[in-house]
Amino acid sequence: MRQPSYLNFDQNQYPWKPDIDYREHPESYRVGKGEQGVLICEPYKTEIGMHWRFKNPGIATQSSEEIFKCFQHYLKEHDFVGADMAWKFLQMGYTRARRYANYKGGKKYDKENNYAELARGTGEAEKAESAAIFYEKWKLAEADLQYTQMKADWKKQYG
Repeated sequence: MRQPSYLNFDQNQYPWKPDIDYREHPESYRVGKGEQGVLICEPYKTEIGMHWRFKNPGIATQSSEEIFKCFQHYLKEHDFVGADMAWKFLQMGYTRARRYANYKGGKKYDKENNYAELARGTGEAEKAESAAIFYEKWKLAEADLQYTQMKADWKKQYG
Protein backbone atom coordinates (compact mmCIF):
# COMPACT_ATOMS: atom_id res chain seq x y z
CA MET A 1 0.00 0.00 0.00
CA ARG A 2 1.30 3.46 -0.94
CA GLN A 3 1.72 5.79 2.03
CA PRO A 4 2.10 9.56 2.16
CA SER A 5 5.68 10.73 1.60
CA TYR A 6 5.64 12.90 4.71
CA LEU A 7 5.86 9.78 6.87
CA ASN A 8 9.51 9.39 5.81
CA PHE A 9 10.38 13.08 5.90
CA ASP A 10 13.98 13.85 6.91
CA GLN A 11 14.20 17.47 8.00
CA ASN A 12 18.01 17.42 7.99
CA GLN A 13 18.07 16.57 4.28
CA TYR A 14 15.49 19.22 3.37
CA PRO A 15 17.29 22.17 1.70
CA TRP A 16 14.83 24.86 2.88
CA LYS A 17 15.37 26.11 6.42
CA PRO A 18 13.06 28.30 8.54
CA ASP A 19 15.96 30.23 10.11
CA ILE A 20 17.20 31.74 6.82
CA ASP A 21 16.01 35.10 5.51
CA TYR A 22 15.89 34.27 1.82
CA ARG A 23 15.74 37.93 0.79
CA GLU A 24 19.02 38.59 2.59
CA HIS A 25 20.52 35.26 1.48
CA PRO A 26 18.91 34.38 -1.85
CA GLU A 27 21.88 32.18 -2.76
CA SER A 28 20.60 29.68 -0.15
CA TYR A 29 17.34 29.20 -2.07
CA ARG A 30 16.83 26.10 -4.21
CA VAL A 31 14.07 25.79 -6.79
CA GLY A 32 13.28 22.17 -5.95
CA LYS A 33 10.20 20.40 -7.25
CA GLY A 34 6.72 21.87 -7.25
CA GLU A 35 5.72 23.46 -3.96
CA GLN A 36 8.79 22.48 -1.95
CA GLY A 37 9.80 25.15 0.55
CA VAL A 38 6.68 27.25 0.05
CA LEU A 39 5.63 27.17 3.71
CA ILE A 40 9.15 27.74 5.03
CA CYS A 41 10.97 30.44 3.03
CA GLU A 42 10.69 33.78 4.78
CA PRO A 43 9.96 36.63 4.32
CA TYR A 44 8.08 35.45 1.23
CA LYS A 45 5.92 32.92 3.06
CA THR A 46 4.48 35.74 5.16
CA GLU A 47 4.23 38.31 2.35
CA ILE A 48 2.46 35.99 -0.07
CA GLY A 49 0.77 33.60 2.34
CA MET A 50 -1.47 36.31 3.76
CA HIS A 51 -3.24 36.38 0.37
CA TRP A 52 -3.55 32.60 -0.09
CA ARG A 53 -7.20 31.45 0.16
CA PHE A 54 -9.40 29.11 -1.88
CA LYS A 55 -12.59 28.60 0.15
CA ASN A 56 -14.87 29.52 -2.77
CA PRO A 57 -14.47 30.86 -6.32
CA GLY A 58 -14.88 34.51 -5.27
CA ILE A 59 -12.18 34.23 -2.64
CA ALA A 60 -9.97 32.19 -4.99
CA THR A 61 -10.27 34.87 -7.68
CA GLN A 62 -9.25 37.64 -5.30
CA SER A 63 -6.47 35.51 -3.81
CA SER A 64 -4.98 34.40 -7.12
CA GLU A 65 -5.04 37.98 -8.43
CA GLU A 66 -3.22 39.28 -5.33
CA ILE A 67 -0.62 36.53 -5.53
CA PHE A 68 -0.14 37.17 -9.25
CA LYS A 69 0.44 40.87 -8.43
CA CYS A 70 3.11 39.75 -5.96
CA PHE A 71 4.63 37.60 -8.72
CA GLN A 72 4.75 40.57 -11.10
CA HIS A 73 6.18 42.85 -8.40
CA TYR A 74 9.00 40.41 -7.63
CA LEU A 75 9.81 40.11 -11.34
CA LYS A 76 9.92 43.89 -11.66
CA GLU A 77 12.37 43.96 -8.73
CA HIS A 78 14.41 41.13 -10.32
CA ASP A 79 13.73 39.07 -7.20
CA PHE A 80 13.67 35.51 -8.51
CA VAL A 81 13.14 33.91 -5.11
CA GLY A 82 10.03 36.01 -4.51
CA ALA A 83 8.70 35.31 -8.01
CA ASP A 84 9.29 31.58 -7.61
CA MET A 85 7.60 31.56 -4.22
CA ALA A 86 4.57 33.38 -5.69
CA TRP A 87 4.51 30.81 -8.51
CA LYS A 88 4.55 28.04 -5.88
CA PHE A 89 1.67 29.63 -3.96
CA LEU A 90 -0.36 29.75 -7.19
CA GLN A 91 0.43 26.09 -7.80
CA MET A 92 -0.45 25.25 -4.21
CA GLY A 93 -3.76 27.08 -4.57
CA TYR A 94 -4.55 24.75 -7.43
CA THR A 95 -3.34 21.53 -5.80
CA ARG A 96 -4.94 22.17 -2.40
CA ALA A 97 -8.26 23.22 -3.90
CA ARG A 98 -8.18 20.07 -6.08
CA ARG A 99 -7.50 17.98 -2.96
CA TYR A 100 -10.59 19.46 -1.29
CA ALA A 101 -12.58 18.93 -4.49
CA ASN A 102 -11.53 15.27 -4.62
CA TYR A 103 -11.64 14.32 -0.93
CA LYS A 104 -14.03 15.31 1.84
CA GLY A 105 -12.25 17.72 4.15
CA GLY A 106 -9.16 17.56 1.93
CA LYS A 107 -8.07 14.33 3.63
CA LYS A 108 -6.56 11.83 1.21
CA TYR A 109 -5.34 9.25 3.74
CA ASP A 110 -6.92 7.61 6.78
CA LYS A 111 -4.19 7.66 9.41
CA GLU A 112 -6.37 5.57 11.75
CA ASN A 113 -6.42 2.78 9.14
CA ASN A 114 -2.73 2.39 8.25
CA TYR A 115 -2.92 5.42 5.91
CA ALA A 116 -5.31 3.74 3.49
CA GLU A 117 -6.36 6.10 0.71
CA LEU A 118 -9.84 7.50 1.31
CA ALA A 119 -12.63 7.49 -1.28
CA ARG A 120 -12.13 9.94 -4.12
CA GLY A 121 -15.04 12.04 -5.35
CA THR A 122 -16.30 12.88 -1.88
CA GLY A 123 -15.18 16.53 -1.86
CA GLU A 124 -16.81 19.84 -2.66
CA ALA A 125 -17.60 20.82 -6.27
CA GLU A 126 -17.08 24.48 -5.36
CA LYS A 127 -13.41 23.74 -4.69
CA ALA A 128 -12.98 22.48 -8.26
CA GLU A 129 -13.97 25.96 -9.46
CA SER A 130 -11.45 27.50 -7.07
CA ALA A 131 -8.80 25.13 -8.41
CA ALA A 132 -9.53 26.15 -12.01
CA ILE A 133 -9.09 29.82 -11.07
CA PHE A 134 -5.70 29.18 -9.49
CA TYR A 135 -4.68 26.92 -12.37
CA GLU A 136 -5.21 29.74 -14.87
CA LYS A 137 -3.00 32.18 -12.91
CA TRP A 138 -0.40 29.50 -12.18
CA LYS A 139 -0.03 28.70 -15.88
CA LEU A 140 0.04 32.41 -16.76
CA ALA A 141 2.93 32.88 -14.34
CA GLU A 142 4.67 29.77 -15.61
CA ALA A 143 4.53 31.08 -19.19
CA ASP A 144 6.10 34.45 -18.32
CA LEU A 145 9.31 34.70 -20.37
CA GLN A 146 11.22 36.73 -17.80
CA TYR A 147 10.35 34.20 -15.11
CA THR A 148 11.28 31.17 -17.21
CA GLN A 149 14.65 32.73 -18.09
CA MET A 150 15.35 33.70 -14.48
CA LYS A 151 14.41 30.19 -13.35
CA ALA A 152 16.70 28.53 -15.89
CA ASP A 153 19.57 30.84 -14.92
CA TRP A 154 18.95 30.26 -11.21
CA LYS A 155 18.89 26.48 -11.56
CA LYS A 156 22.17 26.59 -13.49
CA GLN A 157 23.86 28.73 -10.88
CA TYR A 158 22.37 27.47 -7.61
CA GLY A 159 20.24 24.42 -8.27
